[in-house]
Amino acid sequence: MRHPRLTRRGAVAVASLALASTAAFGSMASASTQAEPVSTPVTINTPDGQLMSYVVNVDVANPGHTVVVENAVRRAGGVVVQSWPQIGVVIAHSTRASFRQDVTRAGGKFVESVGATRTVPVSEGTPAELGKNWNGASDYKKGAKKAANGDVEAETTPAGPSDPREVEQWDLRMIKADQAHAITDGSRNVLVGVLDSGIDADHPDLMKNLDVANSVNCTGAGRPSTTGWEPTTSDHGTHVAGTIAAARNGVGIVGVAPNVRLASVKVVNDDGFIYPEYAVCGFVEAGLKHMDVTNNSYYVDPFEFYCEDQPDQYAAKEAVRRAVTWSTKQGVVHAAAAGNSARDLSDKSSFKDTTSPDDQPASGQVARTLNSGCEDIPAELDGVVTVSSLQSNPLGSQTSRLSSFSNRGLGKIDVAAPGSTILSTIVRDNGYGTKSGTSMASPHVAGVLALMKSVHPTWTPAQMIEKLRVQADDKACNAATGGPVCVGPVENNSYFGEGIVDALDAVS
Repeated sequence: MRHPRLTRRGAVAVASLALASTAAFGSMASASTQAEPVSTPVTINTPDGQLMSYVVNVDVANPGHTVVVENAVRRAGGVVVQSWPQIGVVIAHSTRASFRQDVTRAGGKFVESVGATRTVPVSEGTPAELGKNWNGASDYKKGAKKAANGDVEAETTPAGPSDPREVEQWDLRMIKADQAHAITDGSRNVLVGVLDSGIDADHPDLMKNLDVANSVNCTGAGRPSTTGWEPTTSDHGTHVAGTIAAARNGVGIVGVAPNVRLASVKVVNDDGFIYPEYAVCGFVEAGLKHMDVTNNSYYVDPFEFYCEDQPDQYAAKEAVRRAVTWSTKQGVVHAAAAGNSARDLSDKSSFKDTTSPDDQPASGQVARTLNSGCEDIPAELDGVVTVSSLQSNPLGSQTSRLSSFSNRGLGKIDVAAPGSTILSTIVRDNGYGTKSGTSMASPHVAGVLALMKSVHPTWTPAQMIEKLRVQADDKACNAATGGPVCVGPVENNSYFGEGIVDALDAVS
């Protein structure tokens, strides 16, 4: 699975073109990137007869312009797989080598950008039943946003007796979740979307809190389905879900917010990839289904870093960025793993990306020079809480160190949370096991955000992020356990951002 380095997971990009025109590629070029080297181009070959997936971004996000681009896709020999008029994004399949140029020509000014979303053929094929699901979406601006958590008073549901393995959960004590539970276990009005590999529906610690009606599968070429959202080849999402909201039920463990609801938003296919069209579907569905929080323990394949100055990568990144921005406007707040490459995200010139595109064998991967316009998505997108990972220390949280694998970066990390050797739910035998990674750190923050939303139901995503950062416990730089050393003051540094996330302050 291509989650942030727990495992490792074209033709239109040329150096002379990459930074040529901000008009052609929207926000691709900025004053900061123009002075930097062009990122290393990666050719995505699209030979005739090979079924490829594309994202086509519309100039203006509305149903009318989206329909124009849909028609352009068809005239260019493509098939419209999914349309999202809310954000002006069309997902298309085509077997024509010239599809990118042809759809741009057919759509004219209505096409803002177009790019291939993977470097390999579409393994799942084109969905058999396709329709224009934009019908009726013209009123999405009116009343799409969820009311203030149902406009009810926050439930206080303080903690009951401990579950059997709660004593092993050092991670909950580090973030003061055990103390927060004396005030509330969270509100049933709060819904957390787990954008991941699926949630085990019959796990005894997850059954009570799983919201089947709001669960969705996005791995059918980026087209949402109410079936197939359970795990198939990975228990990663089940582990993440347990950290967020394993129920207090006298069995196993307890989650950070054990009384909130979970929705499985499956964005990881059976081969372990999270392609851009899957992520776009996941974020838009989170907004449409009025989720309050999402957790995102992954980076979008096939590039660990998506570069603004490469047209294919720019188009895919722009589509995901639009989806994140739109869902945030619907009231959804997002937490994301910083990544497990032990990189300094604030200095892309200090390393090369040697594992992209990761849907190719190693022989097809390129050692890429990066610039500041190259970002790990969704973690580095605006409005997303970026989480680094801490390891356990018997002497307490203030002596804990950054996990050796964790990405870091001054101005890039918002908060830190436990991520090494985390006990949570797994699929096998409906049991429990430990995993490590920033993938395990991020759900702690998602759980804290769920608790915060439970007691502050009217707070917006921006207010929640501000409070989360302010309430975090300052943690000073300490010695490196691998990778770049820590820089910055105790109040906000490259390892821990604003500090260790604090569940008790979130509910106070």
